[in-house]
Amino acid sequence: MADTQQVSRTLALESREEAVVLCGPRDLYARTIGEAFGVRIITRSGDVLQISGKSDEAVNMAERVFEQLRHVARKEGRALTLDIVRNVVDLVRGAVDQRLGPAAMPETGGGTGGRYMRPRTDGQARYVQSMKQNDVVLCVGPAGTGKTYLAVGWAVTLLKSGAVKKIVLVRPAVEAGERLGFLPGDLKEKINPYLRPLFDSLADLIESGTVEKYMESEVIEIVPLAYMRGRTLNNACIILDEGQNATIAQMKMFLTRMGFGSKIVVTGDMTQVDLPRTIRSGLADAVQRLKDIDGIAIVHLGDGDIVRNPLVQKIVLAYEDDAQKARKGHPA
Repeated sequence: MADTQQVSRTLALESREEAVVLCGPRDLYARTIGEAFGVRIITRSGDVLQISGKSDEAVNMAERVFEQLRHVARKEGRALTLDIVRNVVDLVRGAVDQRLGPAAMPETGGGTGGRYMRPRTDGQARYVQSMKQNDVVLCVGPAGTGKTYLAVGWAVTLLKSGAVKKIVLVRPAVEAGERLGFLPGDLKEKINPYLRPLFDSLADLIESGTVEKYMESEVIEIVPLAYMRGRTLNNACIILDEGQNATIAQMKMFLTRMGFGSKIVVTGDMTQVDLPRTIRSGLADAVQRLKDIDGIAIVHLGDGDIVRNPLVQKIVLAYEDDAQKARKGHPA
């Protein structure tokens, strides 16, 4: 009778080697996950995990842990440890509070304190945790996964708490085949379209009128990437948005602007590189070059982390299908 009440789900893996990595030495990681959620985890055919438990919720949470561990091991290139497994278990179970703090900046001398921001997916929770634990975070993922929004929210939280004294938001002025010289107006008017998404994020996170006040006093700066050369920023949270459109030299220049007491977050979508084909993306290079350095975290978000209109996820998947066909040599 007990067996009929069991909920069971299978998770197909790429290989037996991946199963060994995820389950850990002598199945230590699998046992840890099983004990955390009260489920039974066994390997079938070498590359299929079967998760069984008394409730759909418990089985679902265990499956989510394995999916996040696959991201860490496969896409982020990190060796799994028992601490990482326990961390992910806590994130999925909700034992770790990943609130960013009040997202709205109070007016000087008072204010409401604003609403709290919370990650809405397991991947976003890993991203927030990485920003809390590391001085440099590189976040790669498709449109709609909250890469920039969460980074700006984290920067506002740091500013409000006094952990940093300044926010610097940066973007490469290269998109969709356009260049500054072709745009009408003076320099400020030329640059504004490239920086508008950062203004939009700030306007959504900070109380009305406060953005202008902090920009006038240069507590918040929004600048093109080229304007960062020669600067050293202490006690600042520095965010590079659309990092996939920075060259390798530009990425090195940006990362070395970091001074004492500063934090850096780089976000980007490797499916939207607007650089000439002969030039390698600085973000792609940095993800590989910096992945083994302590204090630097590489976070990959996926389709399951898209939190915009549900149609966005379907659109992203449709374009990914074409990209995969092109890589295999088939016409889209």
